[in-house]
Amino acid sequence: MRVALISESFLPTISGVTTSVCKVLEHLAGAGHEAIVIAPAGAPRHYAGFPVHTVPAIAYRQFPVGLPSPHVQRLLADFRPDVVHAASPFLLGAQGISAANRLDIPSVAIFQTDVAGYAARNRLGQATALAWRYVKWVHEGATRTLVPSSASMRDLERMHVPNLALWTRGVDLVGFHPNRKNSPDVTALRQKIAPNHEVIVGYVGRMAPEKQVERFRALRGISGIRLALVGDGPSEPQIARALEGMPVTWLGRLAGSELSTAYASFDIFVHAGTEETFGQTLQEAHAAGLPVVAPAAGGPLDLVTHGENGYLFIPDDERDLRRCVERLVRDPSVRNRMGEAGRRTVLGRSWPTVCDVLMGHYEDVIDERAAIRSMTAIPLYLQR
Repeated sequence: MRVALISESFLPTISGVTTSVCKVLEHLAGAGHEAIVIAPAGAPRHYAGFPVHTVPAIAYRQFPVGLPSPHVQRLLADFRPDVVHAASPFLLGAQGISAANRLDIPSVAIFQTDVAGYAARNRLGQATALAWRYVKWVHEGATRTLVPSSASMRDLERMHVPNLALWTRGVDLVGFHPNRKNSPDVTALRQKIAPNHEVIVGYVGRMAPEKQVERFRALRGISGIRLALVGDGPSEPQIARALEGMPVTWLGRLAGSELSTAYASFDIFVHAGTEETFGQTLQEAHAAGLPVVAPAAGGPLDLVTHGENGYLFIPDDERDLRRCVERLVRDPSVRNRMGEAGRRTVLGRSWPTVCDVLMGHYEDVIDERAAIRSMTAIPLYLQR
């Protein structure tokens, strides 16, 4: 199989989109497929043995945003893929889908970033409706759109976006594992964060407006806790002001074994943002054996079963967020029970398993396009 993967985000930028794209490329390489990557400027020239082609980009909130370029159609025409994979299509991905249609190549679009949610959060009024219309236009062009959660599915169904299917995200079940809690690195980090054996409440993700990390202020005054924040981003100054005087350890952006160590050092994982189309860090926390507190909105609704592997708090209700965290802080037996349940929740979601499902979607759209081509090649009088 030949796959052209067009991504709005790629290395060195770290994001959920980047992680998914890298895992898919690694899976394609391991299975012996051929692939190319088209990504914004600044990306490495190769990944997983595949060439990476870049297009001009502009910077937006510390992210490079790929701009439409005639180079995209030329690359697709030269490579002639069996399928185009558009990861979180916006400008670059929309152009890739259009080019694929002109070249009669089927495409799979991954709905991953809530563009319309951004417009709503920033009170952009009519821009919210315009954003949804743009999302609909982009995804209507794809042969199939894969959505990460039931909430996203409902949103796109309300907009009458056709050809939808559910595709979740994978998680590293080896790197994120409860057994890491006993490692010397974790012991040392816990001593650094909580020298008096406090309960560590952790967060992993970008420090950006949509993540709403400033809502951790609701935990002010809860005795016996320490906050540990992993990540960086444009909202750091605002978050620091909101959490001023609270017991916070800023760990910065982490990856690999350092990230695994951070998760293993937490006792509770909290995500406060209400705009997640999925919630990859929630899966990672569950894989690490942590109870999760998240809003009852978007992707977390599929990942957290209230009272079983964590708590879902009322969106935008910081008092309810505080109540949920306090319950876990006060009862270590509940934390342990929910952490074990969280690990069980993700056991069937390894990246190889999830990528195999994706390969099935590739094959489906390729077969569908082949069937259409064969029908158009048959004289009309024979089709009756």
